[in-house]
Amino acid sequence: MHRSLRDWIDTLEKAGELVRIKTFVDPILEIAEIADRVSKTPDKNKALLFENTGTNFPLLINSMGSEKRMCMALGVDKMDDVSRDIEAAFKTLSAPKHGILEKLAMLPELSKFASWMPKVVNGRGTCQQVVMEQPDLNKLPVLKCWPKDGGRFLTLPSVHTKDPNTGQRNIGMYRMQVFGPKLTAMHWHKHKVSAKHFNEYKKLNKRMPVAVALGGDPIFTYAATAPLPENVDEYMLAGFLRKKRVELVKCLTQPEIEVPADADFIIEGYVDPDDQLIWEGPFGDHTGYYSLPDWYPKFHVTAITHRKDAVYPATIVGIPPQEDAWLGKATERIFLTPIKMAMVPEIKDMNMPVEGVFHNLVIASIEKDYPGQGQKVMNAMWGAGQMMFNKILVLTDGDVKLDNYKALAKYVFDNMDPATDIYFSQGPMDVLDHSCSRLGFGGKMCIDGTKKFEEEKADLTSPEFSGRSPRGRRGVSLTQFGEIKGVNDKLVREWDIPVLFISVKKDRPNHIKELHERICELPELNYIKMVLYVEYTVDVNNIADTLWRFCNNLDPKRDHMYDKNKAVIGFDGTRKTKELDGFDRPWPNIIVADDATIVSVDKKWNELGLGKLIVSPSLKYQGQMYGEEAEVNSTI
Repeated sequence: MHRSLRDWIDTLEKAGELVRIKTFVDPILEIAEIADRVSKTPDKNKALLFENTGTNFPLLINSMGSEKRMCMALGVDKMDDVSRDIEAAFKTLSAPKHGILEKLAMLPELSKFASWMPKVVNGRGTCQQVVMEQPDLNKLPVLKCWPKDGGRFLTLPSVHTKDPNTGQRNIGMYRMQVFGPKLTAMHWHKHKVSAKHFNEYKKLNKRMPVAVALGGDPIFTYAATAPLPENVDEYMLAGFLRKKRVELVKCLTQPEIEVPADADFIIEGYVDPDDQLIWEGPFGDHTGYYSLPDWYPKFHVTAITHRKDAVYPATIVGIPPQEDAWLGKATERIFLTPIKMAMVPEIKDMNMPVEGVFHNLVIASIEKDYPGQGQKVMNAMWGAGQMMFNKILVLTDGDVKLDNYKALAKYVFDNMDPATDIYFSQGPMDVLDHSCSRLGFGGKMCIDGTKKFEEEKADLTSPEFSGRSPRGRRGVSLTQFGEIKGVNDKLVREWDIPVLFISVKKDRPNHIKELHERICELPELNYIKMVLYVEYTVDVNNIADTLWRFCNNLDPKRDHMYDKNKAVIGFDGTRKTKELDGFDRPWPNIIVADDATIVSVDKKWNELGLGKLIVSPSLKYQGQMYGEEAEVNSTI
């Protein structure tokens, strides 16, 4: 448990996990560029405390940007320790109690849980030690992270709202673009609980009180990101994780809302249903692409309070890996047990690879006992809370470790038949998924890589399978196709994993489909089960980058192609345009720092205390951009 960001900073510093930067660094682009370099360099990856921000407040960034620091924030040695605690609590509370003595024995356990429940205390908290006479967001070191961002954004705000009918509290994390001293946008998507609360206020024609907490115990920040059911208070989870209740105080100008007494900053205000919406964005987002501008509600600031020794917390998101990857990894481990015990009892383990940016790619291992169990798990997981946004689900069984990707891929493809073991569906998708033909609605795919019972195996005597040849190791040469700019056949050639990665410069409608048909005529494709097509700008020899681009640009239901003769399935993970693909939505650019910022940071690097110069990661990706704007031109 940490009493404030200052306390958390002390913990990090004692563990050798913090670098203090005393020279002035501009919150406009420069801080984000430095954090991006550090977060992508494993041996230099530290929390950064910028002590000279041009304001009265230092700024802390990347404080949970590694597995070690995430565990420190949660107060555990390993992330799985939290999962074990939750599992033990579930079992204790749900076990049958047959006699009065067993029931009485539960009282201390119930008392322990009760002691972790949030509590509203009287008076002011340390978060209200200083009240700004005139609230002014410009007095905070609010970041502009990327060159085509619409402006400066609060990036770690814990947004507090309440249902006007039930009083149920919700804490969510939604970026907030600053438009003036007392005005921001409130970027909540329609799937979010706060947006539902706002709709209830609309029906009542009442202003919606809102409060934003910044800082305090880092567990508060994590809890705001956690995918909890609507009726579960995020501060119940925080109390459980820190083994101490969260003390709350009433806001000064919005007393309906309670906030953590020991936060660093509180921004109070309201959202008015009668207001016109404000044009918010673009914003360099966790997908590694810009999320494009749209209309969102206005948030009017009525008060800003803070601790005397307040530290401003921030993060950046962008091309992975970034700090948010470790917040996501914590969620993966913490929520494995509730998913297992409440919805999918056969699940053994789960992995959300960084390249899948949370929802895009989820791998799950199950205990398989009967035919069709993979499909049962597929449907259960796609109906489980925020797993409804999952795009690609990979299922396996057996004892393969989910983070041993080579062994995992070998096992999955050994047990997967493209004709029978890939399932397509459609449903709600993350609003940030730019590949969907319609906003927030698109295709999903499940690859069932479990061992098959006899009932599940394909009938290889049927005409559909008559042209198949045995799979095996063999290289693939595609030099006769001029539009192909890169081929990675290492998986099939060296590891006997029947997958190809191909980069293509497409220039006509149906180009990828036609190319796939032509490629499948080649004898080398007898050895392949799956081909992944990506943009010609992508280096297909870098599998991590290829998967990141592929998962973002794919709608599996719309973009798959299956060759029955060879039993080879292809997926079009290229950019979609109206001209070539009939795609009628804007397409975002990837996020890259501008040259001026890169040069500026290079010049002051020796003053930062970060050792040898770390080259900007953006230099690696500049050649993958289409133009320099946040939105890619829709033409070729």
